[in-house]
Amino acid sequence: MKKVLEIHDLNYTYHTPEGETPALRDISFSVKSGEFISIVGPSGCGKSTLLSLISGLLTPGDGTIQLMGKPLKESRTNVGYMLQHDHLFEWRSIYHNVLLGLEIQHNLTAKTKSKAHELLETYGLEEFANAKPSELSGGMRQRAALVRTLILEPDLLLLDEPFSALDYQTRLTVGDDIGQIIRREKKTAILVTHDLSEAISLGDKVIILSNRPATIQQTVSLHFNLAQDTPLHRRNTPEFKDYFNLIWKELNQK
Repeated sequence: MKKVLEIHDLNYTYHTPEGETPALRDISFSVKSGEFISIVGPSGCGKSTLLSLISGLLTPGDGTIQLMGKPLKESRTNVGYMLQHDHLFEWRSIYHNVLLGLEIQHNLTAKTKSKAHELLETYGLEEFANAKPSELSGGMRQRAALVRTLILEPDLLLLDEPFSALDYQTRLTVGDDIGQIIRREKKTAILVTHDLSEAISLGDKVIILSNRPATIQQTVSLHFNLAQDTPLHRRNTPEFKDYFNLIWKELNQK
């Protein structure tokens, strides 16, 4: 299976007038096509910084990032980015919010418009296509934000705590929903989260980062004996508790 992302010996330091703050140190890992990686670690350890480096928003101090076998700056790999807030524009309908990225890319065609309607219908939003974001629940807004990202057909999907603004019950439902959508679309994804249960229920692997400057403490591969492997079903398995305790201990080592 081909590797979508390869990171080798990555280092990053924030430079301010007050001095230097090392954020990441010697980070190395790879992500295969169709793989879902969860990243956890203490608050402020550099999880979101890592996603910013992968997306090209920040430039590493040392080390390499390759997408589809090419250096980040040379790669044409399409990277999608979902943030904590959906950033839907209130003056646009849900349908026109979904089309926004296509408009920016000058790729608004009859085919892509049809695809937008298809995705909205598939994921239960077609009847709200003409609604404004304020008319939708938080969970439905996040689903619309995901459709807006998926229509651009990203090779790699970055998720920066996309469910953290939702209440707990909605978070469980939307996490299960969006997790299944990503699997169904066979997308490669990296999730950053503070929620260990979320990381385990969604991921194929969990990468555990240390305190800043973050290093990789451990990588845990996840395997569940389930006929129907979904995020909600995983939470009811014996393996789930074992993985949770293992990762919790690793995070709380002194």
